Amino acid sequence: MVACLPLWAQQDDPVVMNIAGKDVKRSEFEYFYNKNNISADANSEKSIEDYAELFVNYKLKVKAAEDEHLDTLSSFNKEFQTYRDMQLRPYLRDPEYVDSLAQSVYNAWKEQIGDADLVRVAHIMMVLPQNTPEKLQELKKQKIDSIYQVLKAGADFAETAKNSSEDYTTASKGGELPWIGPKQTLPEFEKVAYSLQPGEYSEPLLSTVGYHIIKMLERKKLEPYSEKKDEIVKMLEQRGLKDMEIEHKIQKLISESGGKLTREDVVARILEEAYQSDSSLRYLVEEYHDGLLLYEVSNRLVWQKAADDKQGQATYFKKNKARYKWDAPRFKGYVILSKSKPLKEQAENLLKKYKGEEGIAAFNKEMAQDSMKSIRVRYGIFKDGDDSNVDYLKFGKEAPRVNKIYPFTTVVGKMIAKPETYTDVKSQVISDYQDMKEKEWVESLRKKYPFSINKEVLSTVNKH
Repeated sequence: MVACLPLWAQQDDPVVMNIAGKDVKRSEFEYFYNKNNISADANSEKSIEDYAELFVNYKLKVKAAEDEHLDTLSSFNKEFQTYRDMQLRPYLRDPEYVDSLAQSVYNAWKEQIGDADLVRVAHIMMVLPQNTPEKLQELKKQKIDSIYQVLKAGADFAETAKNSSEDYTTASKGGELPWIGPKQTLPEFEKVAYSLQPGEYSEPLLSTVGYHIIKMLERKKLEPYSEKKDEIVKMLEQRGLKDMEIEHKIQKLISESGGKLTREDVVARILEEAYQSDSSLRYLVEEYHDGLLLYEVSNRLVWQKAADDKQGQATYFKKNKARYKWDAPRFKGYVILSKSKPLKEQAENLLKKYKGEEGIAAFNKEMAQDSMKSIRVRYGIFKDGDDSNVDYLKFGKEAPRVNKIYPFTTVVGKMIAKPETYTDVKSQVISDYQDMKEKEWVESLRKKYPFSINKEVLSTVNKH
């Protein structure tokens, strides 16, 4: 039912509608309307009134989902809470925690590096997998020695790495590795690397993973914390710092309450404070909450039921057959590709007894298992251009190039001018049938739940 309610003229945010006992304020309606309407006539009276009817339907579906208790599902709550907490990140910042975490990482680096330098090197590598045969290892040794001689003759190290190194993750970068400190790489590699000065490169050396030639690019001391903080924070963010920061702040607030508040209590309080400073946030979170419910209830009560209802689809097609037309004939049947002519003929004779997908099931059941690798069959509705074999055999097009693997080809089926059964246009029928069932569902919801629209307040949308 639709009724007109009196306008509360003195109210800053009056109620524009009531749906199943819940008031909808004008600000909420405006948020959703303005977000979903970008047409030139978006603020016309008709556009607003049309959207109001759609909004009622939307809210009624959400009410139906709540009555089905879909908002109590663990899967729903997990997804919703993850999204909600993400929106709360700006309100759960804890700079002291971030700084202390970054400082602890820096201190660990400093302790590990001590007075040593950080070094940035490039290398050319010949990989030696475990248990490499002696002959292959000798070949790799000869190759690395040859590369060393080329470098000594004046070849560019970076270009040689690009062309010759078997460390393909660094070869494209001229062999360059990230900055490293003590105990951050293979001991034998580290020992030689630290013996070099910028610009120098080593003789070939053997490590547990292969042969290397190392070039020293740069050496430096560890920078002060103030210079490294941003880099460390960025690294920690890649490892989930923001989630850790949020959880730390929440647990801190729980602890400050003496354990009286639960995690949800804290989140609810922060959320309400955030709503006070940003009214659109309330509607953004609500939109995600209701959107999840809307999808779940629509899928359970309408979409999936309609998709599984073959009898209903067939009946719908029969009643609406005239609306399903093609602009040109189609071939309906099977395409057979075979490695041998006898196998092709065997499949052809078998499939002539069947129609539709049941032919594929029969083919899979009746053909000898050892022959299945030598033949391919598919069923479908083919228009001109869908399949080169159908184009040639049924649409009179040029013969396709012979398939070297499956040279024997034929088709089984017939040309049809229009769909014969709902399965000929199955995806369209399912979509249309789902739309019909959804409209019926909405009509039932509008009868089941009371709702009212305040036309006077509605007329002030975006005009106050």
